[in-house]
Amino acid sequence: MTRSIVRPARLAAIGVFALAGLIFWVSFDTAQGTNLRSDSSMLRLSDLIQERSRQNAELENQAAGLRRQVDSLARRDDGSTRGEDRRIDALEKRAGLKKLTGQGLTVTLDDAPSNATAKVPGLPDPEPNDLVIHQQDLQAVVNALWKGGAKGIKVMDQRLISTSAVRCVGNTLILQGRVYSPPYKVTAVGDPDRLRAALDAAPAIQNYQEYVDAYGLGWKVEQHKAMTLPGYSGTVDLRQAEPVE
Repeated sequence: MTRSIVRPARLAAIGVFALAGLIFWVSFDTAQGTNLRSDSSMLRLSDLIQERSRQNAELENQAAGLRRQVDSLARRDDGSTRGEDRRIDALEKRAGLKKLTGQGLTVTLDDAPSNATAKVPGLPDPEPNDLVIHQQDLQAVVNALWKGGAKGIKVMDQRLISTSAVRCVGNTLILQGRVYSPPYKVTAVGDPDRLRAALDAAPAIQNYQEYVDAYGLGWKVEQHKAMTLPGYSGTVDLRQAEPVE
């Protein structure tokens, strides 16, 4: 009898879908009037979501370790020259699979206080959506940093690659199978002046700054002379759809 084997990377993918489903359910139930601060079922679900996120991180680490072993064994007897190995290393660095060290910036975004009021006379009191970080805010920062010539970007503690997607469900960030709450940190290696100029020029960030001034959303930009981004450790499989004839 053959036994099916579920690889760590596939387990991580399954965990991501389960985690997203839980968060969507919580968001739907909250929309029906559930009080997240006092409802015991919501508190249990919150604990479960955090536990699933922790399990996903463990599976990701296991998968990364197995990939390193496979890569090491493959390179040992692949017959490649030193020049070819250097070229592969350079491509892996460009793809975000290697550590990256250099100067750069960290941008921190945070929710406004829940009891915030208008800081500018004449403005209406804020709606709940005016006081929280949205997906488009994080995406605007990431896109601006890429446009400013970032050599690599990390969101929270995870490196971004070409297939990474910044997704928010309610007031929660889901990134590569793990869950995060604000404040959100986006770190980029690159020329600090170019990165800062790109942030200042982005229309979406200019709009965000209006809410910073009006209602107290968090915004901080820190410059670093030297820092290190981790290499991406998740799956790098790229799949695409093909037309069925």
